[in-house]
Amino acid sequence: MSAPLLNPPQRAAIHYLDGPLLVLAGAGSGKTRVITYKIAHLVRQGGIPARHIAAITFTNKAAREMLERVGKLMTSAEIRGITVSTFHSLGMHILRQEAPHLGYKPQFSILDSYDAGKIIADILNTTSKDEIRKVQSQISLWKNDLKTPDDMLLAAQDQWESICAKTYIAYQDTLTAYQAMDFDDLIRLPVQLFREHPEVLLKWQGKLRYLLIDEYQDTNTCQYQLVKLLTGVRGLFTAVGDDDQSIYAWRGANMENLRLLQQDFPQLKVIKLEQNYRSTARILRAANSVISNNPKLFEKQLWSELGLGEPIHVVQCKDEEHEAETVVQKLLAHKFEHRTDFKDYAILYRGNYQARIFEQALRNQRIPYQMAGGQSFFDKPEIKDLLAYMRLITNPDDDPAFIRAITTPKRGVGAGTLEKLGAWSGQYGKSLFAAAHDGGLRVQIQAAQLAPLEQFCDFITQLQYRATREEAGKLALELLQAIGYEAWLYDSEDSPKIAETKWKNLLEMVAWLARKGTDDGKNLIELTQTIALITMLEGRDEGEVDAVRMSTLHASKGLEYPHVFLVGCEEGILPHSESVENGMVEEERRLMYVGITRAQRSLTLSYCVKRRRAGEWQFIEPSRFISEIDGDDLRHFGKPGAEPLVSKTEGKSRLANLTAMLAGKDKSGDPPQN
Repeated sequence: MSAPLLNPPQRAAIHYLDGPLLVLAGAGSGKTRVITYKIAHLVRQGGIPARHIAAITFTNKAAREMLERVGKLMTSAEIRGITVSTFHSLGMHILRQEAPHLGYKPQFSILDSYDAGKIIADILNTTSKDEIRKVQSQISLWKNDLKTPDDMLLAAQDQWESICAKTYIAYQDTLTAYQAMDFDDLIRLPVQLFREHPEVLLKWQGKLRYLLIDEYQDTNTCQYQLVKLLTGVRGLFTAVGDDDQSIYAWRGANMENLRLLQQDFPQLKVIKLEQNYRSTARILRAANSVISNNPKLFEKQLWSELGLGEPIHVVQCKDEEHEAETVVQKLLAHKFEHRTDFKDYAILYRGNYQARIFEQALRNQRIPYQMAGGQSFFDKPEIKDLLAYMRLITNPDDDPAFIRAITTPKRGVGAGTLEKLGAWSGQYGKSLFAAAHDGGLRVQIQAAQLAPLEQFCDFITQLQYRATREEAGKLALELLQAIGYEAWLYDSEDSPKIAETKWKNLLEMVAWLARKGTDDGKNLIELTQTIALITMLEGRDEGEVDAVRMSTLHASKGLEYPHVFLVGCEEGILPHSESVENGMVEEERRLMYVGITRAQRSLTLSYCVKRRRAGEWQFIEPSRFISEIDGDDLRHFGKPGAEPLVSKTEGKSRLANLTAMLAGKDKSGDPPQN
C-alpha cells in the first residue's frame, strides 16, 4: 500500500475507521482501489478479521473483480472468511441459515423472473406479456419499497393499482405455499427477519462488524434498511457512491438514501474523490458542465492530469441510416489514422432498439462487434425449460427445477395441488419431489388431483434410470416429444415464427448434447453439471475479443473505452420523451453524464435531423444536453458552415491506410473479419 498509488483523499478514506463514512467517488476516480485497500487496512491496522468484513456490490462481475483485487493485496490466510458478494447473495446466505424463523425450510426455492412471471400470468389469467411485465414490475417496486400486499390494497388509488395489489396478495400466497422466494424477497425477507427477531439481528451484527457498500447511489429502500439494521448504532461502514451517476430510479433506486445517511448517522464523515484517472480534461469539462445543471446534494468537480485532449466531435446526420453509416465511417477513419484496435471503440445508445441499424452498418463493413449484456444461449426461456427437466433428473431435490418442469407445459397439476404440496414440503422439511411421494399427502389431496402429480414424478424417475444408460441427445429429444413441447410452443407463442425459432434453438441444444456426449463420453447427468459450470463462467473473457463494443448507456456504467460514440443525442431519445413528461430530466442528464465519462481519449456525439416514426418522417431537435457543453470544447461536423463529416486529414489517412492494407503493410493487425 505504498503512498504513490494513492492521492490524499483516497488515503484519508482508507484510513478513516472512527465511524460511518460516505466516499463520494466521481467517475474514474479509483473507487474500487479505495474499497480493496480499505479491506486490507481494516484487517492489518484496524484489527478486524476478514471473516467479520462484508463488501457488498451490485453485480457478480463486480464482486469477482473486487475479490481478485483483494487477493492480490493480501495473503489467502488474511482474507479467509471474507464476504464479498451482491446484496442478493448476502440475503440468500442469511436466509439459508435463518429461514425457519420465517416459516421456510433452509432449502427454499429461488424463482427467476421468468418463473415468477408465469405465476403472475396464471393469477391474471392472461397471456399478454406486456400486462404481465407491468404487474410484475409494480410488485417488484413495492417489495423494494418494503410495501406489504395488504398495505397496497388499502392504498390503491385506482382500478389498476387494485388489480396489482390483489395480484400481489395471490402471488405472495403462492410463493409461500411453494416454499419459494423471488429475487426481491432475498433482500426484503432479511429486513423482515431482523425486525421481527432482534436476537437474530444481534447475531449477524456480531458476524459482520464492518460493511463496505459499492455503488451506494443505486440502493433502494429495502437495501438501505438492510445496511442500517446490520450496522446498527455503531455505524461501522463505508458507503462509496456518486449521486451524479444515479440512473436506476425506474427499478427502485432511491437517491433519497444519500440524504438519509446524513439524517440517520449525524456523525457521518464525507470524503470526495474528484481526481479522475480515466479521461482528458476536455471530456471532464463537458461532463462537469452538463451535470452542473442538476441540483446538488454534494458539490464536486472532476479534474484530471491527463492533458487537455481532443475537442468533442458533434455530428449532425440526415437520418438514422445516415447516422449509422457516418459513425462507422468515422470509426474506421479514426482506427486507420491512429492504428488502434476495434476493442478500443464503443457505440453507446439510450435504448436497445437503436442498435439494429448500427449492427447492420458494422456488418456491411465487416467490422466485428460485441453486444454488452447479450443473452446467453443457455438463458433463453426455451433452453431453460429443457434444462429444468435435466436439472430435476440430475437432482430431484432441485425445487425451482421441479416447479418449472411441472408447469411447462402444464400437465394437469393445478395451482391448488401445488400449494398443498408446497405446504406439506415445508411442514416436513422435504423437497417437493420427495413430498410428492409421501403417503401422508393422500389425506390432503384427492386422488383425481393427485394422479397427474404422481404421473409426472414417475416420468422423471424413468428418465433418471435412462439418463445414465442412454445417449444424451436422443434422450433429450424423446423428453421434448413426450411432453409435447413443440405443439405447446405453437399454441402459446404470439406468432408461429417465434415458436419456430424457439424450436430450432431446442434442436440445436439437442444436437449439442449429442455431439458433446459423444466427444466427451458423458451422459445426460454429467452434461447437466457441465452446463451449470459453463453458465457460471460465461462472459468472463469479453475483454479478449477485438471487437467494437455496443451497449446501452445503463449497461455501460462502470466501464471505460478509449474512444466513445454516443449516438442519438436528440430530444425524445436523450432525454427520453417519457422521462421529460414525467419530470425526470435530471435522471436523463445523469445518464448523459455517465455516457460522457465512459470516454478516455475521444468522444463523438451524433444526432439526426429527422427520424421515421410510425411510418412518418419527424424533424427532431438536438439534445438540450449538447447545448449545456461549452462551445469551445466542441467541434461540429455535418451542419451548414461546419466541417465535412469526414475531414480531409481523415480522408487522406484512411486512403493511405487502405492502400497499405491492400499492400499487406497495415500495422494495426489483420483485416476485419465477420
